[in-house]
Amino acid sequence: MFHQPRKRFGQHFLADRHYIERIVAAVDPQRRDVVVEIGPGLGALTRPLLERVERLHVVEIDRDLAARLSEAYPPERLAVHVADALEFDFASLPEDLRVVGNLPYNISTPLLFRLDAFAGRIRDLTFMLQKEVVDRMVAAPSTADYGRLSVMLQYRFEMARLFDVPPGAFRPPPKVDSAVVRLVPRPASDLAACDASRLASIVTAAFGQRRKTLRNALSALLPVAAIELAGVDPGSRGETLSVDDYVRLANARSASAADRRG
Repeated sequence: MFHQPRKRFGQHFLADRHYIERIVAAVDPQRRDVVVEIGPGLGALTRPLLERVERLHVVEIDRDLAARLSEAYPPERLAVHVADALEFDFASLPEDLRVVGNLPYNISTPLLFRLDAFAGRIRDLTFMLQKEVVDRMVAAPSTADYGRLSVMLQYRFEMARLFDVPPGAFRPPPKVDSAVVRLVPRPASDLAACDASRLASIVTAAFGQRRKTLRNALSALLPVAAIELAGVDPGSRGETLSVDDYVRLANARSASAADRRG
């Protein structure tokens, strides 16, 4: 049955068997793994994943595609959740969750931040994303791609870029290259920030105007003395700092706030 790709859902369906097999091999799902696929679409990854696991969960916003999948597979093999992945409660699924998906480019960044909130329940995530987004995710300090996304995801996940996927692997072909990336949540013991929301606000401010020095960019959040106490040069720019530098700044802010309350 023909399905017209819907632009509002950012639909580009993976069709190349070579890349489908490479993604499934990278995930390497075992029989009893709890796997959820985001945006199964026409089922290119769904079918080979179902060959490997006892039961697969999928989250699909397109009701027509969800209905097609429900008709094709019994519910004891495929649990179809008709929902927007940006609103879906991943805590409703069992823990030690493995998340897979060819993510729509128009929601990839907000979805990554949403899944961050469920990281404690997730074993790993294997996603195909716009190559430009993956470049930003894994970027190192002092590079053009390094930014807020890099710091916040590298704080929470170990990440590895696996391989690139050309536009011709999709129907219809997107106008950009794609890449597959794996994210593994870091253990809670490695998360040294006293307050994750404060870390986020520091990072957001530091990259809000990239040309500003930290002295100016963080003036509403941290006094210069606190920046220096964290072992960071107030005259440096946000793009030069490591993730650990940002953690020290966030903890300096926490200490500064505690001192004021005291």
